[in-house]
Amino acid sequence: MAASMKNSNSLSLAMERTGERVSSQDVPTDVVIEVGDASFNLHKFMLVAKSNYIRELIMESEEPDLSRIDLSDIPGGPKAFEKAAKFCYGVNFEITVHNAAALRCAAEYLQMTDEYCCDEDGNLVGRTEDFLSQVALRSLSGAVVVLKSCEDLPEAEDLNIVKRCVEVASAMANNEANSPSRSPPNWWTEELSILDISSFNKIITAIKSLGAKPLTVASALITYTEKSLHNLVRDHSGNGARKSSDSDVRIQQRDLLSSIVTLMPVEKAVFPINFLCCLLRSAIFLRCANSCKNEIENRISAVLEHVTVDDLMILTVSYDGGRLLDLESARRILAGFVEKENSAGVFGGGLGEVCSAAMQRVAKTLDMYLGEIGGYGELSISKFNGIANLVPKAARKTDDDLYRAIDIYLKAHPNLDEIEREKACSVMDPLKLSYEARVHASQNKRLPLQILLHALYYDQLKLRSGVDNRANVQNAVTTRSQVQADVSLVRENEALRVELMKMKMYVTDLKKNLGTPSSSKARKPTFFSSVGKTLGKLNPFRHGSKDTSNIEDVVDTTKPRKRRFSIS
Repeated sequence: MAASMKNSNSLSLAMERTGERVSSQDVPTDVVIEVGDASFNLHKFMLVAKSNYIRELIMESEEPDLSRIDLSDIPGGPKAFEKAAKFCYGVNFEITVHNAAALRCAAEYLQMTDEYCCDEDGNLVGRTEDFLSQVALRSLSGAVVVLKSCEDLPEAEDLNIVKRCVEVASAMANNEANSPSRSPPNWWTEELSILDISSFNKIITAIKSLGAKPLTVASALITYTEKSLHNLVRDHSGNGARKSSDSDVRIQQRDLLSSIVTLMPVEKAVFPINFLCCLLRSAIFLRCANSCKNEIENRISAVLEHVTVDDLMILTVSYDGGRLLDLESARRILAGFVEKENSAGVFGGGLGEVCSAAMQRVAKTLDMYLGEIGGYGELSISKFNGIANLVPKAARKTDDDLYRAIDIYLKAHPNLDEIEREKACSVMDPLKLSYEARVHASQNKRLPLQILLHALYYDQLKLRSGVDNRANVQNAVTTRSQVQADVSLVRENEALRVELMKMKMYVTDLKKNLGTPSSSKARKPTFFSSVGKTLGKLNPFRHGSKDTSNIEDVVDTTKPRKRRFSIS
């Protein structure tokens, strides 16, 4: 009712301003035009003078006095018809870039062409066409706004309004990208960001057909993505995830992101890696198709040498940073980069043990990344080792960063047994640690025995030889073999000591339980004498490389030792 009263008041004012056509406000209206929920009380003779469509409806009507006409399907709805009615009454109104397309479509629908109008100023079709060609489509901003208004006007496609807007906007955007006329240089990307994905797709496709540079297309895509998916791409607080929990919204965002990925230029190295990581994170959250996620992963792999730990963490932790996400995407990205580097090394004639500078940078970043995720309790040893082993060992000049990551992992997982700790440390080469790292390792109680022995033995070797780390390659190889043998002997000796203690306890129990202690005493010394002689030959540190203060130093020096004995 309020809308009807407002329309009636507007039309009363219109008749006051057109006294030459309507001699008095007392002239009664004779037709009601219904457009959706709105109704307009008008005069037939004012409408038929400009609209051939209404003229034909009245003339062809079977009713002798047609008093109600339904125009609910008019393009632009009640607002467009109201302005068309004002035009019929001669009331001045403003044509703008926001309403020009709707008026043009409404005028076409009402058949308000010059053919059905004897007015020298022309009809509404001609007036709107003049505005489009002489005003709206003379600037990038105007063309984009008109194109935006066409998103709810299917008829604009048939009238070539959309095509003309796309041609003008794409040409001007390409020119601005090549020769900016104002600041900031990428202002034109902000203009395009108001469009929906369908209209934006048309602009980008047209820009590509004009031979635009890949960076030009990438710049437009980045701005558009950050505007359209701001809550997902730029908001890392978790609010974006909660706001996007609604299924309909997520479906809409998923389709939008997938469309953006399909618009990316074929050149992979034109997007910043941080933007790609944010985009992949959004694709994972929205559960986009595998083809969409794989495309983003391949692009990240292509520029992985520029990745930072923060970039990788975007993919790895939840929005609130409280838990780890699926690490498969990060693993595939790293594996893709290594595969590309290996292919370049093979076909480029590179040596298998010589890694590129890019590979070395990625290896260092990877070790720092492992240190960041190592503190999460849900990270398994297999996943930790799987990521650490993605890069070749030759890519690490030192293993200090990897040692730090392992130490963080062991500290965050205090319940690991000896074998599990050895497995976690297996990705590291103790002989590639710096002096400071070896000193720390030698005092680190979290490390397994084998790693401690490696660190201590190598320091002893350096002190004895006085040779620098880089020149001691041959000694390092010998050290590995010797340390492995020593570790094996230490374990074997430890097992023997345990067995001996068990046997002593067993004999003590026998002495308490048997009724003839004298016979027992007669047999036991002979048995322990033989065991003591056997253990005396098992000194694993006869060369002085380990502390032997707790082992009886009985060694047969008459002939070399050829085998070790054990008691089971």
